[in-house]
Amino acid sequence: MDNRIQELRSDRRVTQQELADAVGVTRQTIISLENGRYNASLLLAHKLARYFGLTIEELFLFTEEDEP
Repeated sequence: MDNRIQELRSDRRVTQQELADAVGVTRQTIISLENGRYNASLLLAHKLARYFGLTIEELFLFTEEDEP
């Protein structure tokens, strides 16, 4: 699933570590999310969306191809 985390983080000049600390995960989790190697849990998706002031749907770009 694609997301806008790296774009939004860069626009706001927030480091991966700062974002990780703000939402309670490791920097490695943020790296994996940005690289599309990890799908966030609903709780983490909510925390990230709230951090950026967006809805989950605005942050995570869901397509039908993402369905199992």
